[in-house]
Amino acid sequence: MHASPLSRRTVLAGTAAAAAAATVPALPGSARAAEATPPAYRWRNAVIGGTGFVTGVLFHPTVRGLAYARTDIGGAYRWDGRAARWIPLTDQLGWDDWNLLGVEALAVDPAHPDRLYLALGTYAQSWAGNGAVLRSEDRGATWKRTDLSVKLGGNEDGRGTGERLLVDPRDCDTLWLGTRHDGLLKSADRGASWAAVSDFPAQPSPSGQGVTLLVAAGRAVYAGWGDGGGTSANLYRTTDGTSWEAVPGQPAGTAAKVPVRAAYDRHTRELYVTYADAPGPNGQSDGSVHKLATVTGTWAEVTPVKPGGTDTFGYGGAAVDARRPGTVVVSTNNRWAAVDTLFRTTDGGRTWTSLKDSAVFDVSETPFLKWGGDQPKFGWWIQAVAVDPYDSRHVLHGTGATLYGTRDLKHWAPRIRGLEETSVTQLISPPVGEAHLISGSRDIGVMYHERLSASPSRGMATNPVFGSATGLAQAAGRPSYVVRAGWGDNGNGACSNDGGRTWAPFEAQPSIAHDAPGPIATNADGSVLLWSFVHWDGTKYAAHRSADNGATWSEVSSFPKGATPVADPADPTLFYAYDTDTGTVYASTDSGRSFTDRATGLPSGDSQFQLVAAPGRSGDLWLSGKWNGLYRSTDGGGTFAKAGSCWAAYTLGFGKAADGAEYPALYLVGSTGTITAVYRSDDEAKTWARINDDAHQWGWTGQTVTGDPRIHGRVYLATNGRGIQYGEPV
Repeated sequence: MHASPLSRRTVLAGTAAAAAAATVPALPGSARAAEATPPAYRWRNAVIGGTGFVTGVLFHPTVRGLAYARTDIGGAYRWDGRAARWIPLTDQLGWDDWNLLGVEALAVDPAHPDRLYLALGTYAQSWAGNGAVLRSEDRGATWKRTDLSVKLGGNEDGRGTGERLLVDPRDCDTLWLGTRHDGLLKSADRGASWAAVSDFPAQPSPSGQGVTLLVAAGRAVYAGWGDGGGTSANLYRTTDGTSWEAVPGQPAGTAAKVPVRAAYDRHTRELYVTYADAPGPNGQSDGSVHKLATVTGTWAEVTPVKPGGTDTFGYGGAAVDARRPGTVVVSTNNRWAAVDTLFRTTDGGRTWTSLKDSAVFDVSETPFLKWGGDQPKFGWWIQAVAVDPYDSRHVLHGTGATLYGTRDLKHWAPRIRGLEETSVTQLISPPVGEAHLISGSRDIGVMYHERLSASPSRGMATNPVFGSATGLAQAAGRPSYVVRAGWGDNGNGACSNDGGRTWAPFEAQPSIAHDAPGPIATNADGSVLLWSFVHWDGTKYAAHRSADNGATWSEVSSFPKGATPVADPADPTLFYAYDTDTGTVYASTDSGRSFTDRATGLPSGDSQFQLVAAPGRSGDLWLSGKWNGLYRSTDGGGTFAKAGSCWAAYTLGFGKAADGAEYPALYLVGSTGTITAVYRSDDEAKTWARINDDAHQWGWTGQTVTGDPRIHGRVYLATNGRGIQYGEPV
């Protein structure tokens, strides 16, 4: 199972003009004065374990046990050897900085072990913000920040190359940063300020990769260049920190390829470079490995296995053994026929051994890595490889879903504890039963969480297996019945009659479900399904209804195309939908057979506006209109009143009522004052208390939030790259 290059992203351009707010009465409260005293909260991840692309891993060369990892959309981490877990380093990045959760590159200072540098920026498109460099003097506990005038692309093609950031081996105050479209940058003050290197020989392309890697080889710095185009050079160097030149005699056949990774053997003074015909992680069909004797300038090809025939792939990761001369590990990438592997040599590349061939796996800590089958894969999207400088047999490699490690070159297990990168799209907290949480995510489908402190024992929901989940719903009056939708291997819809433990595919599905599975709902007693259809490119299709558990389906032409169906939690004959194109609420009183419009003139123009129904009540609806605010209807969508207690509402959920309160607790991602944060209200949105803090923000958190119906104060929050966060009062 694998994702397309940008399938794990949530595109949040934020450029659409705010729609005009509807002219509706306001609920009591003041937008600037309705924030209650913040309660103390403890935040943790609901454990899944990894689930995203680990794009880089780096051992510190002079400190035993110190390592760092970077991800494409989930920030950076430091390894805590005593606790044997990864510590997140970028959770302090808030809503306005969502684009900085993608880590383009990281760098350490060999001479100053406490110094750490991160180059941040998820997308390089025009709608995304510019990148930034964070610099730390205490291994990422605290940071100073420099905003850049250029864009970086931690979740773009080529995100597994690098590192693109380097401390100069001659002068630890000097840093180099390779960009995708703006050439090479240099800092003379440890990352506080940056300037373009005007005499760097290669010229960037608006659609190219630019500088793909920076590596120190002795006192020299080498830079890989990914724009190729058939030019004679794609590897450059400086020996004095001032002037750059193309490395002479570059190997034939590599000029049109991308230098993916490089590693320097200080014992033999040889630089190993991996190449591929595309930057990856997808789209590679050819590649090679070469080494340069930096003293003599002599090149030699040391490719372990040459791609050919149906065995097409590129080469990715490269790491040298700091203790053993001539010992190197490289990875294949995008090798789907024979499956990706790590090759290891102990004689400078004359002979190689595939570590996959003898690998024994233990994925009991993260069972989803079996992907619904019996055996996990050695990995795919392998571009991050590291060898512990203090232990030659300790090797790590990142994949599109985890970070594997071995201590003996044979037995492999996930080394992912504490690292959570899931992009979460749906959350349910059941009112009864074993599990307090069921989740739906991109790439790993639906999971049933028996415990919050361990990866779900059943792994991904099977029968069918989903890649990405698009819908998840529970019958309010029959919580044993749960339905899900998504991109599946045997149908794109399924139901469960045991609360989400086990599943069965729908007996049939509408033909459009093959290409555009979207959100799904079931009415209060589970007797009716409504399935909406939206293609990944945004095209919307007519919804369909089933009254026989998915055996047959009929089109509902009056349902607004592409809208999210919402079931009334108390009356099984009622459904609702919100047409974000027109700002109109629709309702059905005949169990979803037909819909008619009700309230009009509400916020429109953004597909992320959300309509939700308060649990246990009929006709009690809330609308999150993003920067337009929060609205409530108590008459089934006939009329709406605007809440004056907050001026922005991105997602809203419900949990158990506070002691003495009759109405469920409300949980909001929105703004009551100057900051977008997570809030709780125990008085029907009259007042709000912020429940996260500046250290726990996780970038963009606007997909979904839900409280626990059994535990007051507990809330589950979906993030786009930091998994499921849950908070509890302390």
